[in-house]
Amino acid sequence: MANILSIMSFTDFASFFVYDFVWYAIVVGVLIALCSSLLGVTLVLKRFSFIGDGLSHVAFGAMAVAAVAGLTNETWIVLPVTVVAAVLLLRTGGRKSKLNGDASLALISVSALALGYLIYYFSGSSNMAGDVCTSLFGTTKILSLTQVDVWLCIALSVLVILLYLIFYNKIFGITFDETFARATGVKTEVYNLIIAVVIALVIVLAMNLVGSLLISALVIFPALCAMRVFKSFKRVVICSAAVSVVCTLAGILLSIWLSTPVGCTVVAIDLLAFIGFYIAGLVLRKGKAKN
Repeated sequence: MANILSIMSFTDFASFFVYDFVWYAIVVGVLIALCSSLLGVTLVLKRFSFIGDGLSHVAFGAMAVAAVAGLTNETWIVLPVTVVAAVLLLRTGGRKSKLNGDASLALISVSALALGYLIYYFSGSSNMAGDVCTSLFGTTKILSLTQVDVWLCIALSVLVILLYLIFYNKIFGITFDETFARATGVKTEVYNLIIAVVIALVIVLAMNLVGSLLISALVIFPALCAMRVFKSFKRVVICSAAVSVVCTLAGILLSIWLSTPVGCTVVAIDLLAFIGFYIAGLVLRKGKAKN
């Protein structure tokens, strides 16, 4: 362990903060963590946890197309393709569809992942393994963000947060009892569509941090942590946001210090946080049982 920590001294670590790319990574990472945690609570409660996997695989396929096309900013292809996939996934998995949600998710997810890899394979890239690894696991991509990437992330994050705050009551309603919400006149299809679009935006943002295979962890872990301790929806959302931001920030800083892949480091910190909250939840329940 001592050999690992000696990779970078504290002085060398502190010197990294004079570089813009480190602050870019911190700003983008915190915003991604905040946005993903807000939607994570709703997705877990609605049992849509793995919709992130399906959309992230679609985003991976779109990234492959952008890479082969030689685009310097792949977001302009990945974003609309992922949003369209989210809408199609909602439509094909609806109540009147012949395909249920799980089948639609599996169909879109596996197809996009396979086609994306084939596109990389036939592109003749000299670093296909590196390109695929970067897309799937994020590696250190977030440490190479440009100022344009940062401002685009800020704009999309603000949009996600505003949509969530504006439609908070409706999202709360369809999260706990969609049938009752529909009976009271709420247009549940419209709000489910809004949720799907916001999820797509979060997925595109999160790919810069953890890659397409680890996005679900960024969405699910903070929500599960909060649910171990709190029971009210609002408290769970607030705690989830706090846990996500702290874990992501710690993961980014630790990855810089230890020179490890950012995405995997962030997910490892999230896992440790979940274990801690799980133990805390057990202690709290035992304490209440004794009282």
